[in-house]
Amino acid sequence: AIGFKEATAVQEEAIPVILKGKDIIASAQTGTGKTAAFLLPVMHKIIQSKKQDGHIQALVIVPTRELAVQIDQQLEGLSYYTDVSSIAVYGGGDGNSFNREKKALSEGADVVIGTPGRLIAHLNMGYVKIDQLETLILDEADRMLDMGFNEDIMKIISFMPKKRQNLLFSATMPPKMRELAKKILDEPEEISIAISKPAERVVQAAFVVYDTQKIPLVKHILSAKKLKSVIVFCSTKTSAKELNKELRKMDFSSRDIHSDLDQQEREKVLREFKNRELNILVATDILPRGIDVEDI
Repeated sequence: AIGFKEATAVQEEAIPVILKGKDIIASAQTGTGKTAAFLLPVMHKIIQSKKQDGHIQALVIVPTRELAVQIDQQLEGLSYYTDVSSIAVYGGGDGNSFNREKKALSEGADVVIGTPGRLIAHLNMGYVKIDQLETLILDEADRMLDMGFNEDIMKIISFMPKKRQNLLFSATMPPKMRELAKKILDEPEEISIAISKPAERVVQAAFVVYDTQKIPLVKHILSAKKLKSVIVFCSTKTSAKELNKELRKMDFSSRDIHSDLDQQEREKVLREFKNRELNILVATDILPRGIDVEDI
């Protein structure tokens, strides 16, 4: 059993609208169950229409490799007793991973989850069977715009059929998000789930400090209470490395994760953190806000 008993607010609102075939623009923060909110109805539609011609039916565009892998794993779990096929497509691997992706895209996996740069690399080569795509999903869309992927997203869309369903999920709704929505959505239904509130049980606090006080403050907070699972976000790779070094000197079980690590190292660090072999993860924003780790 998957363990779902009741639908979350975003699932309750989004699933019926998606099943009707309408476009949506949804404001939903991490932890609200939005991945299942789009995967479940998309899977249902694929199973109902099951085409035999090997064309991609749904494309999920995400900002980072880690999020692509996580959504693909969630889809594998949800679709275990069905014949819905999927593949995660992202950079950072070796030539074998590119060839594996090429084979799956040529044959036509039902659902493709990918990062913009890697998707464009495959689309430009002409073998991606995207002309019969039925559903486009943009997840963490605000983050993708922050990372400068606006043009890449529009380029990917230029390969798609005009008639399709579009689902846009974003934690925030800045003006540039509205502009993107206007360009790609067709009379969307708007869904907004507690956008201004933190998730339940989250206590928020802010400390105004000078730069030189930051590391001592973090060390003090982490020493004051025995915490099992902590993520510390830093604005740069250098500050993440420096903080991790200081924490390890104090015998904390910590690792840093950033773009200087190759894909295999990043996956290993994240796996150790999820398995509780590491207590503290010091990360740059390479770690997406949607990463699912229980009881942080």
